[in-house]
Amino acid sequence: MFSPRLKYTFLLWLLLPYVFFHLFWRARKQVAYLNHIPERFGFYTAKSDKPVIWLHTVSVGETRAAASLVQRLQTTYPDHQLLLTHTTPTGREASEQLYGDKVMRVYLPYDYPFAVKRFLRHFRPRTGVLLETEIWPNLIHHSRLAKVPLLLLNARLSEKSFARYSRFPNLSLASLCQLQSVSAQTEEDASRLRKLGAQNISVMGNLKYDIEPPPAMLTIGKQLRNLFGSDRPVFLAASTREGEEEILLEALKHLDVPALLIVIVPRHPQRFDVVAALLTKKNFQFQRRSENRPVAPQTQVVLGDSMGEMFGYYAACDTAFIGGSLLSYGGQNLIEACAVGKPVIIGPHTYNFSQASNLAVDGGAAMRVKDVNELVANLQELLAHPQRMVQMGEAGLTFVKANQGATDRAMAIIAQQIARLK
Repeated sequence: MFSPRLKYTFLLWLLLPYVFFHLFWRARKQVAYLNHIPERFGFYTAKSDKPVIWLHTVSVGETRAAASLVQRLQTTYPDHQLLLTHTTPTGREASEQLYGDKVMRVYLPYDYPFAVKRFLRHFRPRTGVLLETEIWPNLIHHSRLAKVPLLLLNARLSEKSFARYSRFPNLSLASLCQLQSVSAQTEEDASRLRKLGAQNISVMGNLKYDIEPPPAMLTIGKQLRNLFGSDRPVFLAASTREGEEEILLEALKHLDVPALLIVIVPRHPQRFDVVAALLTKKNFQFQRRSENRPVAPQTQVVLGDSMGEMFGYYAACDTAFIGGSLLSYGGQNLIEACAVGKPVIIGPHTYNFSQASNLAVDGGAAMRVKDVNELVANLQELLAHPQRMVQMGEAGLTFVKANQGATDRAMAIIAQQIARLK
C-alpha cells in the first residue's frame, strides 16, 4: 500500500513537464522567472562556512513580515548565517531591498525528493522556519530524516485553505505531525491546524504587527508627498488586484473632491503595464511613479510602478484602501497602513486577514464597505472631515501597538530548538 506522500510524489513526477511550462508562462510577464532555475531543482552556488538558520518566506508579504524576526535573529545569533528561501521573484527582490547582503537568499526547491535532499545536504541548516502556511510533504519528511528541526511559525489557515487541505486528510496529517513545532497567528488558525493533525501547537500572534516603519521609507514618503503636492488630497489604492482598478476608477469619477489625486499601486509588478493601458483606455491623465517628477496639476492618477516602497506610499497618502478586498481575493495586509497612522478602508472580502481586519474595524482604525459605491460615499465623507481621519489614524497606531509581541514568542521557540542542538 503506497503512503499518501508517495502518491503525492508520483503525481508531482507526472506534472514535471508542466513545471517548466509554468515557469516560461510566468516569464512572459515577469522575465525574472527565468533566473536561477537550477535552484528550483536543488542546485546552488551560494555557500556559508557558518551554521545556517533557514527561514522560508514565500513572496513579498511574508518577506516583509519577517523583518522584525530577521533583525532579532541576526542580533541574537551573530555567529550564524541567515538563509532566506523564496518562491517568487518578487519575494526575492523584496529580500534584496530589505536585507541586502546581510542574508543569503535562494529559491526553495520544488517539492521533489531529489531536490529537497540536495537543498538540505548543501546548506545543512541547524533549524528551519516555514512562515505562514507552507506545507510541503517531501520537504517536511526529508527535513525530519536529515534531523533538521522544522517549525511552522506565524501560521495562518483560512477557512478556504482548510477546506482545500481537508480534501487530502491523510497527506495533511502525515506532514503536520512531523513538524517540530507549530505556532499560529490566532486561536482560529490553531483550531483548524489541529483538525488537520498539527501537534505541539501554540498561538503566537502575527509578526506583521511587529514591523517598524523603516526611517528610509518614511523619508521616501515625504519625498513622494512633495511630488504629489502637499495641498492635494491623496487617496491610495494599495495592492490592488485584477478587476479592482477598473471598478474603482469608474466609481471614483463620481467623487466630488477638488484636486483629488488617486494613487494606484497594483499588487503584482507584472500588471503595471496592464493598469497603465486601462488608465489610457479610460481617458485618465496619469503619471508613473518611475518618472520621479512632480505631479502636474492636471494629473488625476499616479501609477505606483515601483517595488519595495509601500510604506512610502502609505506615509504619503491621506487615506488608503487595501486591495484584494473589493473582489474575492481575501484581502491584503492593512497593518502597515495603520502603523503609519493612516485611516483605512477595506472591502467585504478579507478572509486572509480576518482577525486583523475585524480588530482594526472594531478599534476604529478601519472602515469596512460592502461595495465600491459605499467605498466612494465613505471616502467622500472622510475627506470632508479631517479630524475624523486623525482619529482613525491614532486608533490605527493603538491597534498595532496593542497586538505586538509575536517576534518575542517566535524567538523563544527558535531559541529552544537551537539550544537542543548544542
